[in-house]
Amino acid sequence: MNSGVFALWRWEALWASRAEFIDAFFVTLRVSVFALVLALFLGVVFGLFSSGSNKILKGIARVYVEFFQNTPLVFQVLFMYYGLLYAGVDLSKEQIGVIGLGIYTGAYISEVVRTGIISIPFGQTEAALSQGFTHLQAMEYIILPQSVKIVLPPLVNQMVALIKNTSVLAMIAGGDLMYRSNAWASNGTLSYGPAYLTCGILFFCICFPLTYFAKRYEQKLKSAGTSKKEVTAG
Repeated sequence: MNSGVFALWRWEALWASRAEFIDAFFVTLRVSVFALVLALFLGVVFGLFSSGSNKILKGIARVYVEFFQNTPLVFQVLFMYYGLLYAGVDLSKEQIGVIGLGIYTGAYISEVVRTGIISIPFGQTEAALSQGFTHLQAMEYIILPQSVKIVLPPLVNQMVALIKNTSVLAMIAGGDLMYRSNAWASNGTLSYGPAYLTCGILFFCICFPLTYFAKRYEQKLKSAGTSKKEVTAG
């Protein structure tokens, strides 16, 4: 029993090292927040590019989306880590994680934003332009506010995916939850059971509330849509 994967002494050892896991938790949270800000910025910009009428901007957006969606995140982070190192650019592993995850997730958010924009009838854009709005003003005041309701559930799903993808930092010893859990378990005790279970629980604590919110919000939108149909039919 004392040598089991989840033996009591293994949990005691983990509790004694809880500061490591708390620190790793905040590293993961910090990287997630800053990467999300970058991803949202890139997603909105390239989403606007890909849904606009300018062929050059559309082409740039497609190259960005297709490249980052069709190459592994691990490859991108490792390439950035070693490439910047050889180029003489000194960035911390956290910064590389933020940039890598932000650019990668931004490609997916770009498609979410594009889908939300094109789901709004084009007649609304034409009406705004006929009233003297510029294209950007029409997007800012009319199209984007309406598309928020549509894009929010898939956007939250991308946020959850980003948080889980922070585990890729373990490949460059980024100090995240996955890396710290594996490093702690490998350092003499071999207590992989408690370490990985704790890691999973901490990820769950971040991701589940977001997933739950997205599901509830989606259900609310469906209920609202059904109610409108019933009123219209009545």
